Formats: sequence, C-alpha cells, structure tokens
Amino acid sequence: MKATMQIDVTFDQLLSLVKQLPRRQKLKLTKELEREIVGSKLSKLLKSFEANELSLETIDDEVEKVRQEIYDKQKH
Repeated sequence: MKATMQIDVTFDQLLSLVKQLPRRQKLKLTKELEREIVGSKLSKLLKSFEANELSLETIDDEVEKVRQEIYDKQKH
C-alpha cells in the first residue's frame, strides 16, 4: 500500500533539495523532466494536427493538387 503526502515547497526550496542529490539522481531527474516536456510538446503538436471534419474527398483533392504540382515541376 502506497501512502501519498502533499507538502507545499517553494521553487527555491526544491532547487536546494535537488542540488543536494547525488549526480546519478540528478541525471535521472533530468531525464524524467525531459520525458515529461517532450511528451507535452508531442501532445500539443499532435493536437494541432487534429481535424474533426476531414473527408476522403478533401484528402483526395489535396493529393491531386500536390501530384499536379510535382508533375508541373518535372515538365519544366
């Protein structure tokens, strides 16, 4: 059984605690924070590409436009 505790800590207090950690634990903490940040950025990026109303016709039209642009470039 895991017990959960919540305490109020200022940023400066937390920073002071982190500075007291051994190098290995600092590296582990850094990796965890990086994963969290990358995950957050990735979620935002994926959300920005979300489309609720994207029909097959819209996709086909866009594909045809791109194909035509490529064809036109190859001709010239």
